[in-house]
Amino acid sequence: MLNKTLCALFIAVGLVGCASVPMGDAQKDQQLKSFAAKPDSSGIYIYRNESMGAAVGMNVTVDGYLLGKTGAHTYLYKEVPPGKHVITSAAENTDSIEITTAPGKLYYIWQEVKMGLLYARTKLHLVGEEEGRKGVRESALAESR
Repeated sequence: MLNKTLCALFIAVGLVGCASVPMGDAQKDQQLKSFAAKPDSSGIYIYRNESMGAAVGMNVTVDGYLLGKTGAHTYLYKEVPPGKHVITSAAENTDSIEITTAPGKLYYIWQEVKMGLLYARTKLHLVGEEEGRKGVRESALAESR
């Protein structure tokens, strides 16, 4: 009986759905998916194109400033000056990645979601242009600051 109750509880929790994160403007989403970089700055896409850990929103910071929160199948975008930048993702754990950007270039960071002890864990990966664009296209823009 206890096993059936636990099973029912896990199913109910799984059906709750995606983390409720504020979504960005649909027009801006389409504009950002044209992947046009400004010549004097760098663009960073942080995307989460999977359903694992869907009920967990994850804060993302760039250079110590909160950019926003990702949920399943969402992404954030930030224009930055060329140079070194630290992107950090927080969930059950905290993971950071440092990248050096160049003017007129776009960078893609995949926010991998892993099974954690209490809830989802995060791992950031710098990925190539083809993989990054595919991941962003599979996602929708989340609201950023």
